Order: sequence, then C-alpha cells, then structure tokens
Amino acid sequence: MLRESLNAMVAFVAVARTGNFTRAAAQLGVSQPALSQTVRRLETRLGVRLLARTTRSVSPTEAGERLLKAVELRLERIEAGLASVEEMRDKPAGSVRIVADEHAADTVLWPILCGVLPNHPDIAVEVVVQNGPTNGLAARFDAGVQLGGLVAKEMLTVPIGPALRMAAVGAPGYFARYPEPQRPEDLAGHRCINLRLPDHSGLDAWKFGRDGREIQVRVGGQVVFNTLGLILRATLDGFGIAFLPEDRVQAHLESRDLVHVLAEWSPPRPGYHLYYPCHRQSSPALSLLVEALRYRV
Repeated sequence: MLRESLNAMVAFVAVARTGNFTRAAAQLGVSQPALSQTVRRLETRLGVRLLARTTRSVSPTEAGERLLKAVELRLERIEAGLASVEEMRDKPAGSVRIVADEHAADTVLWPILCGVLPNHPDIAVEVVVQNGPTNGLAARFDAGVQLGGLVAKEMLTVPIGPALRMAAVGAPGYFARYPEPQRPEDLAGHRCINLRLPDHSGLDAWKFGRDGREIQVRVGGQVVFNTLGLILRATLDGFGIAFLPEDRVQAHLESRDLVHVLAEWSPPRPGYHLYYPCHRQSSPALSLLVEALRYRV
C-alpha cells in the first residue's frame, strides 16, 4: 500500500507541475493512459477530484492544491536523499579490511593501493598480513588474497597479479660448501631455511613440478622464520637454501649474490586472486578496489 501510494503521489505531482498528462508521462517514462489511470485511482481512493481537466489544460483543484503543498516538498527531499546516495557510486566511502600474505601485500596490493587511495580520501583500507593459507578467513574480513586455484568455491574471485614462480636459491658461499641439488629430493641433504605457518602447526612445504609431475618436499635446517624478509636475509648470509618468490630475489640473482637451483622444477603457477563471499553485498568502496586491483595483461 505504501509503495502504491508513493507512486500515485509522484504521478499526481508530475501532472500538477507540468499541467499536461502527456508531458508528465514522458517525464516519468510511462504511457499517458497508465498515468491517467494512476491519478484516477488516487482520486477514487481519496474520494475527491484532485485535477480539473479540460481539452486544453490540467490544473489542481482546491483539494489538489492542498495535497500538492503537503507532499511536493517531501517528495523533493526524498529525491534529494536518493541523489545523495547515488553520488556514493562516484565518491565511494567506508572501510575495507583485506587479509593477504606478506608477498602479495608487498608486491600486488600496496603498489595499486598507493596509487588509488589518494584519489579516494573517504576510503580507509586495513591490510592484515597473514603468511600461509588465508582461504576461509573472509568471515572476519571484507576480502582476502590467495593464490589461484586455492580459493573456496563459494567465493567470488578476481585475478590481481601475473603468474607466480617460486625459486630455490642459495648464496655462492653456501654452495662452495655443499653441492647444488639436481632434483627436489636432494634437498633432504641440505640446510634449508623454512617458513613457519601462522598457526604454528607445521612448516610450509616446498612445491615443485616438471613434465606433469608434482612433488612436495619437507625440508629441514638450522633456522626457521615466519617472515620472508628474514628468510631472504639468512639466505644471503649463507645459512642455507630458501624457497622464495622469484620476483623477490630477482635483483640478487642478477647481482649474483644468490644462485637459482632446480630452476627447471619451478614452473609458473597461477598468480594471486582477490576473493570475497558471493552471498555478501559488496560495498561501493570494495567494488572500486576490486576493479582497481583486477589484473589486466
């Protein structure tokens, strides 16, 4: 009933303002007969004539003038309120919480966010670094970042980065003491620098692949860290072999501070994806960030 009455009020005000059913119908995007019927139903329900109709013009009756004064300002306020909400599409605001691992936050999220956020001062972003699997954590966050293929099926996913390649690397000084491994299985005889998963349940497995064959290797060593920065530092200091994103160590490979081993066993893998629940309505701020982060080759 409320919706029908509101539609009828809008129809009546449009006709009273324009003084013409045809022009009012064009303004509202409805047919002239439908508009005329809506106004007649309103008059019937109220039991009074609201509009005086002649062959040349339409004008409010005394009852129509009274109703027009009562509702016109309120409808204008409703229209202004709707317009202000629509402006949020152009000026999104609000807070967005994203969980991501250290590498994704450093190489994918922040390079995009630092270019987007200055243009949208009403958006606040919190990035929580969580090394290891982040899948399933979106209940406490607006979105998460995970490697492609590892995202739960009930999530919407958007690629935000190129293919990722891991690299087994060590310092020249380390390989002066130990032979370079030729196969992933050879890592069992080496000192390896491990990444501790956030729940402390175990160490991150090293994943290799070649000719369709997939191998996961559990390695051991003298030191374990829970951040990639310390793993890289210990590797440069000659404490063993580490398994790090290739882009993180590329500069050290070029300067020959590190040596890449088992390169043929480290094919590119699907890159990072942003994921968020499909059953949750995305805020304008999150929608803007999703499009900004979307990876385009």
